[in-house]
Amino acid sequence: MIWTIVGILLVLWILGIVFHIAGAFVHLLLVIAAIVLLFKIFSGMRGNNSR
Repeated sequence: MIWTIVGILLVLWILGIVFHIAGAFVHLLLVIAAIVLLFKIFSGMRGNNSR
């Protein structure tokens, strides 16, 4: 699920750069998605090491 969101945001980000459409909003969403992805990766690592 998270990879789908990241992929969609990446495509929208590229389209925003190419066509200059809602650039700031897409950049903000991309940063939020990156933070969520990093949080999910790090919390998953912590959960796997505790076994």
